[in-house]
Amino acid sequence: MNSTIDPSIAEERDLSLIRGGPFYRAQQAARLIRPNEWNHVRRLAFALALGWVPLVLITVFSQPEALMSLLRDYRVHSRMLIAVPVLLFGDLLLEKRFRMVVAQFARAGLLDSSDIAKMDDTIRWIQRLRDSVIPELTILFLILIHGVIAFKIQVDTTAWLAHGTGSEIQLTWAGWYAVVVSASMFQFLLGLALWKWLLWTLFAFRLSLLNLRLAPTHPDGHGGLGFLALTPIAFTPTAFAATAVIAGTWRHEILHHGANLMSFKLPAIVLAVIVALLALAPLLFFIPRLAAVRHDGILDYGLLAQIQVRAFHEKWILHGAGHETEFPASAEGRTLSGFGQSYQRLVRMNPFPADKGTLVTLALSVAVPLLPLILSVIPIATVLKLLLKALR
Repeated sequence: MNSTIDPSIAEERDLSLIRGGPFYRAQQAARLIRPNEWNHVRRLAFALALGWVPLVLITVFSQPEALMSLLRDYRVHSRMLIAVPVLLFGDLLLEKRFRMVVAQFARAGLLDSSDIAKMDDTIRWIQRLRDSVIPELTILFLILIHGVIAFKIQVDTTAWLAHGTGSEIQLTWAGWYAVVVSASMFQFLLGLALWKWLLWTLFAFRLSLLNLRLAPTHPDGHGGLGFLALTPIAFTPTAFAATAVIAGTWRHEILHHGANLMSFKLPAIVLAVIVALLALAPLLFFIPRLAAVRHDGILDYGLLAQIQVRAFHEKWILHGAGHETEFPASAEGRTLSGFGQSYQRLVRMNPFPADKGTLVTLALSVAVPLLPLILSVIPIATVLKLLLKALR
């Protein structure tokens, strides 16, 4: 199996969707990231010192009477104290899962030497995209356009944030900092996470076009690609962070503007669908190939089964009279039984390389950040009672 793996596979094992691009190099220059060391605590401390602490200080010095308004504003905390740390820590998870996939394709012998060369080409293409300055500049440009067009629509007269009404609304100093720096920081990290996930999606698409050595009777039930079910987990930090911020905005609407919880039911469903589509999209590319493997396997194994069953029937049913005592020790019975189990495994093969655990994890990445929204309307005691009742 290993004879088909050329030396360039070392490059694949070192591949990272994260370790490249202007933002990554800027973190290296600032010593927030070192070779083989992410320094998560230092990165998180820097993010909070830049995005959250100044809001408190500006409010304390410019309008101390509004400090409690800031400290009670869940929208700020959902961005800076929940979403930003989750997005920063999500880098490591994405890198580990991506390297795991590339290494597994090599170790499992799913590609021959010619297809490994094609995968090498795809890796180099992905690396060039990762290192390009254009995607990150595009993210910054979109943030700028969004800020210019939509910031007054999204700003309300919360004491620490702004004052006035309608077109006369005016941001406070802390409000300006929140819009220009804090919100932009979260939006940039979210955009960067989505860009890195797009790179993985492009890589998965290219990989699905290769001549994969799949086994229709593989015990994982997915032709040997069952390990791909581990990859959508790398999207959960992005989903969690985005949902936390969205839920923070909805919670503010309920507590301060009289919105109804049920009015967010449809948007929540749409959000869950979007998360599922984004997280599972890379796996969808493998469905046609796995479906073809199952189809061909049913035909090929069915033919072998017909030959085996006919030989068994002729020997032990049609001409087995007087040899019944020999049957328990015969190899044909065990072979037929083992082949039958393999065929049933083939029939149960699922062309979609995901499992219930993957779907549950994705659902939790959306449901958990929505809990503060629910608790703003329904007391936690009532929620716990409903959960206990559902478990009975």
